[in-house]
Amino acid sequence: MPQWKDVLEAHERIGAWVHRTPVFTCRAINSITGSELLFKCENFQKVGAFKIRGATNAVLLLDKAFAENGVATHSSGNHAAALALAARNRGIKAHIVMPETSPLTKREAVAGYGADITFCAPTLEARETTLDRVVSETGAAFIHPYNNLSVICGQATAAKELLEDTGPVDIIMVPVGGGGLLSGTAITVRNMSPATRVIAAEPKNADDAFRSFKTGVLQPPLKPNTVADGLLTSLGPLTFKIILEYVDDIICAGEESIIRAMRLIWERMKLIVEPSSAVPLAVILENPQLFKGKRTGIILTGGNVDLDRLPF
Repeated sequence: MPQWKDVLEAHERIGAWVHRTPVFTCRAINSITGSELLFKCENFQKVGAFKIRGATNAVLLLDKAFAENGVATHSSGNHAAALALAARNRGIKAHIVMPETSPLTKREAVAGYGADITFCAPTLEARETTLDRVVSETGAAFIHPYNNLSVICGQATAAKELLEDTGPVDIIMVPVGGGGLLSGTAITVRNMSPATRVIAAEPKNADDAFRSFKTGVLQPPLKPNTVADGLLTSLGPLTFKIILEYVDDIICAGEESIIRAMRLIWERMKLIVEPSSAVPLAVILENPQLFKGKRTGIILTGGNVDLDRLPF
């Protein structure tokens, strides 16, 4: 289990390589929801998402001998770009396995950071098989996007900054996919503000974390289909263990609410966020009575959007 000292050390370690992102508020959205919302803008982060925090911490922690052959992962999204940039910053190679259906903008971003890309069929089995071959051929270190202690500690620094900048809040909300950000946030909150409730937000159409949390047994995804494509991954054993111990609740939101929340943030706050970032606000819009009069911190996880495929 990650310890608080690991998070403190991670924050110091990655400080020169990531942005300390701002916290924004919006009177219009506060009025609509009847609550005070504090948005931690990781859409302004390097690579456009919080993922650079965990990837940087994991890459910097590799010992020199192990790092010489570079790092590897499979990802079609923000973790791919984050690991590629973190590797470049350390002066080592990144080997990224990406589905052949990955959007051109994401391919270009990963390649732009100097990574070697290997394409595969768009299935989990193909991604894992291809990654195994790449690791075998290169000797690269596999950096899991979320089920990795070093990654979790890096992601935990976003909530640390939020609480340092805002002071105590009643609730902190983050979206949940694989659970790296959620488990890291929960560790931070339990050590910095124990009275604060940690609530995760998940699409109803991809609710495996919700089902896992409620049953206490890790549940498989059931054909997830959501506009919040960054939340299609499932919890890992390590993230699930932390979530069960430290998270207060997981609440789901429908697709219409997610799209409405995303549009609200774009229109009222003038912020470009991806659909996954809007899921916490979608939960609040569907359940205003749970947040009315509360001071709630929300981590806007990223802003990497395919502008040719907006949901509104």
